[in-house]
Amino acid sequence: MHNFIFISPTFPKTYYQFPKAWKQLGGKALCIGDVPYEFLSTQMKESMDDYYQVSSLGNYDEMYKAVAWFAHKYGKIDWLESNNEFWLEQDAKLRLDFHITSNETSDTIMRFKKKSLMKSYYQKAGVKTARYHLVSTLEQGLLFVEKVGYPVIVKPDDGVGANGTWKISNQEELENFYRLNLHHTYIMEEYLEGVIISYDGIVNQDGEIVFDTAHMFPEPIMNIVNEQKECFFYSLKNIPFDLQAQGRKVLKAFGVKARFFHTEYFMLTKAKPGLGEVNDFIGLEVNMRPPGGYTTDMMNYANNINVYFIYAQMCMYNEVNFETSRPYHCVYCGRRYASHYELSPSTIYRKYGQHLVMVEKMPSILGNAMGDEAYIARFETLDEVEQFQKNIFLKEKL
Repeated sequence: MHNFIFISPTFPKTYYQFPKAWKQLGGKALCIGDVPYEFLSTQMKESMDDYYQVSSLGNYDEMYKAVAWFAHKYGKIDWLESNNEFWLEQDAKLRLDFHITSNETSDTIMRFKKKSLMKSYYQKAGVKTARYHLVSTLEQGLLFVEKVGYPVIVKPDDGVGANGTWKISNQEELENFYRLNLHHTYIMEEYLEGVIISYDGIVNQDGEIVFDTAHMFPEPIMNIVNEQKECFFYSLKNIPFDLQAQGRKVLKAFGVKARFFHTEYFMLTKAKPGLGEVNDFIGLEVNMRPPGGYTTDMMNYANNINVYFIYAQMCMYNEVNFETSRPYHCVYCGRRYASHYELSPSTIYRKYGQHLVMVEKMPSILGNAMGDEAYIARFETLDEVEQFQKNIFLKEKL
């Protein structure tokens, strides 16, 4: 019997499928969460063998006691994971403290967390990245801008998503940034004109890719967060050859094993001297966990597969068994409550009912970047994706 601990199975709400898959394969599915057991959904309760409630998932002493309890009750813990960016470091420390050798520990995890450290691994893979420096003084910032020109992007070196990210376009904005009372290390990068494309999937315990896909993000997440725009992205049926080749080199350089991966690139829409031409891929950052929100479910709907089960097979047996012809593009459209749209929800259901796969009100912690209400659908062609996006976001005429 294999003992698997999954942390925070209620967020996002479809993550109950991770312990469910382990349980279906014959493993012992043990969960730690901050939601009282009586408030868990029936699906959640049925997906696990045991549950330990803590008052805070960020309280390491409580988390340690929870893992210790499961180890006392069931024996050696074989796997521990949250697949959540917020808990990657804590997961790694728990693995180290409990001698769980199946994945990253706290002495190796930071290469996935600090954006400045990621650069060297992209370089090792032969993939170019934007020039940068770690924010220190205004004088050093001015020297950096003198080298790369305005605008520049500043963001936390160890941050999640696009939170705390700014585009600085002139010296006044630069000086205002340095007046902020910041409590984190920030990284400053040259600005690139392009769209973001991600290379995503799962690697096995030997570092071999067992599933991969790609997603296109036409609007930078930074703009969506800072300007509260609608969120729109979609999966590609065919992964660009250069993206896949570079992505594989990057994963090898990072030495990733037994994990989901979400690696991001700029596809340049304007040439950058010394860096790349239009349509070249420039390394942005990596996240060694599933893409955010309900993207794991989008992978399933796009490919007619079950990535939760594929991941569980990889964990338990280091072998996976599935087939896909990549039949669909799966598209995410996140609306804002503050906006008024032409199509009502009932009209959307009538018009796109056969294509809709999920309609969800987004948790507030995700809403800033992903919109307040998500419409997720799948289509066979990109033309249908574009038309769906236009109709969903069409503003009501006042």
